[in-house]
Amino acid sequence: MMIKKLITFEDLGFVQWGVLNEDETGVYSAIALEEAFFTPLPETLEEFIRQGNEGLLALADALEQNEKTDAVPARPINTVHVLSPIRQLAKNIFCVGENYSEHIEEFHKEKLKELTKFPQFFTKAPTCVIGPDDDIDPHKNVTKELDYEGELAVIIGKEGADIPVSEAMNYVYGFTIMNDVTARDLQRNHGQWFHGKSLDTFAPLGPCILLRDAAPDAFTIVTKVNDEVRQDASTEEFIFPIPTLISTLSQGTTLQPGDIISTGTPSGVGVGFNPPRFIHSGDTVEISISGIGTLKNQVK
Repeated sequence: MMIKKLITFEDLGFVQWGVLNEDETGVYSAIALEEAFFTPLPETLEEFIRQGNEGLLALADALEQNEKTDAVPARPINTVHVLSPIRQLAKNIFCVGENYSEHIEEFHKEKLKELTKFPQFFTKAPTCVIGPDDDIDPHKNVTKELDYEGELAVIIGKEGADIPVSEAMNYVYGFTIMNDVTARDLQRNHGQWFHGKSLDTFAPLGPCILLRDAAPDAFTIVTKVNDEVRQDASTEEFIFPIPTLISTLSQGTTLQPGDIISTGTPSGVGVGFNPPRFIHSGDTVEISISGIGTLKNQVK
């Protein structure tokens, strides 16, 4: 079988990782495959990503043996708890502030030409990562303006610095979904984005990693709040395409396997409405990206 999607999951209280089967109804546990076929596979998906193509070849070999023997059955996906695919981030998440023209116009139309000269980078703390179906903490004692941002996130697969645009996609391991949850009042009050973007639970991530070779040429992104479509866009609308983002960020900065670059959000965020439509306790945010799946979280 072709390896398309990798997940981290909890089963019977034990956290592990694996590969989704063809119809995505089940997951083959990496640990079970290792035990059955004596294939060296690491304990975590973070370690597996660092192995690069060597790891993928070993996993493919184990899956090929399993197709012949049926020694390892796929565990039904509805019987395990899917977690954030990467749980132990080595560094902050790299984020792109404004990468869709219509989103820029929601905030400062007069600066459109100025803001499209260079990508706007900021970061989110690793401590704000949560997984699918985990609750978003509204931090009511800290913020009154809780907002959502549906984004495509890129997972880096190998180390590199000063990467040329023409080679940038060779450094991509795969893709996932991120909700760049934001406290708009903190963002405004502090005059920068880090604090308002980095409160605990402010980076829902998942549900899987779609490998680069299985990805479409472009992704559609749809964000719903309580089943109402708020964002609907395509990555074809990027101001700065993924190779440009990787190349620019890597100039003088070493990117490493497992690094995450979240590529910016389209128009339709809560603060862009008049009056603003922020999210509150009990609201559900669903972000669906073609080829990857749906990331769903409720505000606690």
